[in-house]
Amino acid sequence: MRHTLRNQLEEDGYVVLEDFLRPAECDELRNAGLELTKQALESEDKAVFSTLENNKQQLKDEYFLNSNDKISFFYEAEAVGPDGKLLVDPSISLNKVGHALHLLHPIFRCYTYSDRVKAVCRELGFREPAVVQSMYIYKNPGVGGEVADHQDATYLYSEPVPPIGFWIALEDATVENGCLWMARGSHKSGVHRRLIRNPDKESKQALIYDKGAPFYPQSGFTPVPVSKGTCILIHGHVVHRSAQNKSEKSRHAYTFHVVERQDNTYSPDNWLQEGENAPFQNVYTTPQIL
Repeated sequence: MRHTLRNQLEEDGYVVLEDFLRPAECDELRNAGLELTKQALESEDKAVFSTLENNKQQLKDEYFLNSNDKISFFYEAEAVGPDGKLLVDPSISLNKVGHALHLLHPIFRCYTYSDRVKAVCRELGFREPAVVQSMYIYKNPGVGGEVADHQDATYLYSEPVPPIGFWIALEDATVENGCLWMARGSHKSGVHRRLIRNPDKESKQALIYDKGAPFYPQSGFTPVPVSKGTCILIHGHVVHRSAQNKSEKSRHAYTFHVVERQDNTYSPDNWLQEGENAPFQNVYTTPQIL
């Protein structure tokens, strides 16, 4: 089994693990995600999150950079007006919450450092795996925007061992509500560009891309619809995307990224660095309970 999982990830760039969580466990995480939407109302900042090139607000935003060791709220571009007021119901206004749920929120922490996650890390050959970030992604009906073609290592670069994403569907993910699309095998061509901390400290742009956006033919992508409770393991170099949610159903997911710490370098140029409240702790030895 150990070689099978590792070999499949190295061959395809992703692996689908069905029934990773039971339905009741998904519901517990989803209820925690909905509870976060209520907490977001108490937050003054309404930072918009988008991976599309024409919206660079978050690149200039200290709120984004400072979310490395906090539970921070990011809104859908279509949910917030120019005056900062919400245009939709608060319960469907969030794009995501990040980036330290795995350590600071008791429910997400419990599932992140579970025996199941540890077992997968062992099967993948990790010696000292650390979770570096986590996100709750809402993909709400109507406002859940597309996520552009990207590689996770663009944002979380490490070498020689790339990061691995755990993407857990808390609801059925379908083509209609914005499931993931994968470019199978694309991880074999390396990292195509990186988002790095701007060496020009005088610039208003805190983060910059080191190259222009690559062009990926859409014919190379395969939809990966999955049922509630499925975990998709994502190689840090595989190109993937998700479309806008045009359905009437949400597509909640919990995702986190694991990086090898032994004989491996996590780039100091990455936007996300260890924070006081969220050190990069060993998955194998971190307790589930705070």
